[in-house]
Amino acid sequence: MARLARFEFPFWFYCAAFAAGSGWLQTQERLPDAAWLWILPLAAGVLLLPRARRQGYELARQGGVLLLVGALGFAYTAWRAEQRLAERLPAAAEGADVGLAGRVSGLPQDTPWGQVFDFDLAAGQALGLRRVRLSWYAPRDVEPAPRPFRAGQEWQLTARLKQPHGQLNFTGFDYEAWLLQHAIGATGYVRAQPAPQLLASQGAGFLAALDATRERVRKRILAVLGEAPYAGVVAALVVGDQQAIPPWQWRDFNRTGVTHLMSISGLHVTLLAGLAAALAAWGWRRVPALALRWPAHKVAVVVGFASALAYSLLAGFQIPAQRTLFMLAAVAAGLLLARRPPAFSLLGMSLLVVCLFDPWATLAAGFWLSFGAVAALLWVSEGRVGRLAALKGWVLAQAAVTLALAPALLMLFQQVSLVSPLANALAIPLVSWVITPLALAGGLVPGLSASLQWAQQLMAWQGGLLHVLADWPVLVRPQPHAPALVAALAGVLWLLLPRGMPARWLGALLLMPLLWPEEERLPQGHFAATVLDVGQGTAVLVRTAHHRLLYDSGPSYGESDAGERVVLPALRAAGALHLDGLVLSHNDSDHTGGAASVLRDADAGWLLTSVPVQAQGAWPAPRRLACVRGQHWRWDGVDFAVLNPPSQAYREARSDNAMSCVVKISSGGQALLLTGDAEQRAEGEMAAQLPARLASSVLLAGHHGSATSTTPAFLAAVRPARVIFSAGYRNRYGHPHWRVVGDVRRAGAAMHRTDRDGALRLDFAPAGVAVASAAERRRRYWQLGR
Repeated sequence: MARLARFEFPFWFYCAAFAAGSGWLQTQERLPDAAWLWILPLAAGVLLLPRARRQGYELARQGGVLLLVGALGFAYTAWRAEQRLAERLPAAAEGADVGLAGRVSGLPQDTPWGQVFDFDLAAGQALGLRRVRLSWYAPRDVEPAPRPFRAGQEWQLTARLKQPHGQLNFTGFDYEAWLLQHAIGATGYVRAQPAPQLLASQGAGFLAALDATRERVRKRILAVLGEAPYAGVVAALVVGDQQAIPPWQWRDFNRTGVTHLMSISGLHVTLLAGLAAALAAWGWRRVPALALRWPAHKVAVVVGFASALAYSLLAGFQIPAQRTLFMLAAVAAGLLLARRPPAFSLLGMSLLVVCLFDPWATLAAGFWLSFGAVAALLWVSEGRVGRLAALKGWVLAQAAVTLALAPALLMLFQQVSLVSPLANALAIPLVSWVITPLALAGGLVPGLSASLQWAQQLMAWQGGLLHVLADWPVLVRPQPHAPALVAALAGVLWLLLPRGMPARWLGALLLMPLLWPEEERLPQGHFAATVLDVGQGTAVLVRTAHHRLLYDSGPSYGESDAGERVVLPALRAAGALHLDGLVLSHNDSDHTGGAASVLRDADAGWLLTSVPVQAQGAWPAPRRLACVRGQHWRWDGVDFAVLNPPSQAYREARSDNAMSCVVKISSGGQALLLTGDAEQRAEGEMAAQLPARLASSVLLAGHHGSATSTTPAFLAAVRPARVIFSAGYRNRYGHPHWRVVGDVRRAGAAMHRTDRDGALRLDFAPAGVAVASAAERRRRYWQLGR
């Protein structure tokens, strides 16, 4: 019983509790009232409870301490969040021109139309802003287009700002959360007049010098490698800048599970620190006077940690680098003090420091994957009896990480690469032990440009293999519910127990709800439509009991597109990369910009469009059909009818908007009318020639609410109960137009807007139409403008 009195949870339990409290705050719809903080001193009374020999009492006391630590994590993060929100642009200042002075922070990104950069404001600026993200549009009549903004420079400029805002869908990336994590209080663009004024080619202070150094290194790498296909990967391995990696390479990396290697991973930092430590120890021992003055192993520790710190700063201090650096700091301190803390305690300490340093780290997928991978490796290695052969140990480590991260990957991305163990087993040694050292040597030492070429060539050879492996199948499952996720994590822990533990196979049973979830099935005759938030564009995913249709694919975003960022994640979240049909309404990039990505990764039965064949490019579509009024099909008791364009339109000189493929979906007295960018002529024709077929419960307003569409006469013919505007936040076209908004109000229809409500899901049943918005389902405290 005496041993029971000394019962205590391991140190890392308390670190995990703090992180859990911090993460829980990030799930809240609003920040807690500060008045609740008085509970913390009362809760701290658990620390004053005396120890006892009764096991139940002691377990309860330690559990109380854990809850207290979690509450401290919650309160600390709430305090930091309150400060961060105070640095955001007030709503009243949106759209106004504001004079700003400050420093270009981080690495500016060159784009086809100009530049994007973060701007740290000098002290004493108006509006209480600390950092903003700005776009600069190069003059169209100047060739080559200038790129004036460089890292570390100080500028005075005028910008038009808006509050942080991003596309919000039911699953996928939350851009507003990313802006919050990076302390960006507003976004906007630099005004051409008055012209920006350069105040200093390099600002004062360490951060300005560091940013300037990072940009010089990046510039040198890209200058040496030129148009080499993997130049962006080499730059990412040295300075952490991933913007030069093209989308097709990201696809290969994602589908093979090696994305973590193409930036600054903890493994890269650790190997560099180990190499620097080994070289330092070797050189120190060659000078006896120095070795007698200070032991070589302590010199190696200091040099190794200093190298890790320098590399982490050069690479932008990302989460994997933070985690590794903090762990190495604890290891270094232990070695210098002749102590060796347990490995899980080191991981817990790193977790605690990361959450203190960046309370929003839990919002990043890299946080969970980075700490999860290390925890899995420790789980299968710490405290095990005997040593495994090198090859067997390597295989076990890859299998453990793949299995351990599968629940998190399905939760975050709804897919797991089945070829990941093989791809990582081949890529990790080459990238971490060969390519990264070569890239660092070439990037930092001017006389070693050849090593950059070698690094790029090795990466190209490996990239060719990854490109082949990327076409292997991936496991796609719907986003799991919390009980299935918890059961899967328990199953992983059970499966990874040491050999000899009884009934380890039972862990596989706990994975079943994750791998074979109960899929949502619509009843016969019902259908659901999700109007995705793609910004200034259109993409609508329609489901019946056994079929799926995508109407338009959203816009292109320059280097990426809505198909890659929004549509494919929505398909994965639904459980399958499959479409029975794809409708591309007309030849406009804000409707077809994501088509190539969707058709590349998702199986599509057929493509229905009015886009001319010569404008379809290399869309990898199967059966292609021209969209013509009169086409009709029926899926699972739901009718689909094409109302525009008429057949004669293909023989006339009509605008692309007038050729919009208008589709009506109806069942059980309810209907959805999708009109693309149809304008007054097309609307008038339909109202005159098909008056009895236009009536619909829900109307997706034509041309995003432009004044050229959704006329009063068309509204009178459709008689919608709801009208949806799919438009970008504060878009430059002013959509939806005030006249259209007024007409819809006078028609008595309820209005929904993707720029305000995020994605919208509409469930059509004979009893009516139920509407749910992403802004309601994913409401968080930082979404102030919704």
